[in-house]
Amino acid sequence: MLNKALEFSNNTPWLGAASSLLLIAILLFLIRFFVMYWLKKWTSKTKFIFDTLLIESISKPLTLCTIIVLLTILEHDTFIISTSISQQIPFNSINIVLALLALIMFLDRFIIGTINYYGKQSAVVFNSKSIIKGVIRVTLSSVGLLVLMGTLGISITPIIASLGITSLAVALALQPTLENFFSGVQLVIDKPIRVGDFIELESKEQGFVDHIGWRSTWVKMLPNNMIIIPNSQLSKSRIINYFYPEKELSVPVDISVHYDSDLEFVEQVTLEVAREILISHEWGVDDYNTFVVFHTFDRSSINFTVMLRAKEYFNRFWVKSAFIKALHKRYKKEGIVIPFPITAINTTQEAAKFNSDKKVQGDT
Repeated sequence: MLNKALEFSNNTPWLGAASSLLLIAILLFLIRFFVMYWLKKWTSKTKFIFDTLLIESISKPLTLCTIIVLLTILEHDTFIISTSISQQIPFNSINIVLALLALIMFLDRFIIGTINYYGKQSAVVFNSKSIIKGVIRVTLSSVGLLVLMGTLGISITPIIASLGITSLAVALALQPTLENFFSGVQLVIDKPIRVGDFIELESKEQGFVDHIGWRSTWVKMLPNNMIIIPNSQLSKSRIINYFYPEKELSVPVDISVHYDSDLEFVEQVTLEVAREILISHEWGVDDYNTFVVFHTFDRSSINFTVMLRAKEYFNRFWVKSAFIKALHKRYKKEGIVIPFPITAINTTQEAAKFNSDKKVQGDT
């Protein structure tokens, strides 16, 4: 029985080599697992964000590094693989490619993770995350490809020399796309709008800025639909930003009272109701110094405007509604009349004018 086992082992050397390779691979990945487990446990006890980010960034690149170590052992261990076979496999080139991929993967994950972290702290970074990520990934991929070609012995000088003509051709072909991209960069830098702002477009459409991308900006409208605008068109149009420089805004309310009204009393009552609403309403600005401005002698009324203040543009409708209901109730209680839009005929004045004209005609 033992002799048969030895004979089978001698006749199948590949089985021993495969077993050795499998054991080495399991050992290397176990080492990787325990190293990552210890590092994660250690970083979980610290409040420093970058050590946690660093560990998360090296997780997948470390797997590629483990494969590189495995290939290196396979290249130099003649028991696992014969020298003649190992010379036919380009271990060196494979390891270079894997090492470069690991480096690019690490830089990509670390830089993108840093951007995501600072995006939570800074509105500028948050609004430009998609554009910054796109630029970084294209740059890393391009540089990594050039370095890889140079390392593998491929001449990159003609490629670099031809980039000028190629860039011009690409720029002409992708002119609308590039225009949208640089317009997006301009929107991010100048910050006329930010993600979350409530804006009104030149076409009178209103909504919240949902996303500023490298090609277009998405605005979520009040009916819960989305309008997508190319960045180049948006950067050239006039926009009203109701959240800039701050969210609070004035809410004018136009009111009319009868000509026989005591305007001083009307102003007193109106201001009392306005202050009560601003203090009691959840979206009113309680420390705002509201005021009344009388401005028009209309046909059947004296018109004036009350200035309220709401915390946000969208909240102004509810503040205005609550004020009108409370003011209507108070005016009824105080006997202040809000006239209907009518045209009054003053017969006394007309009669006096008629008699005057008749007398003038008689004298002549």
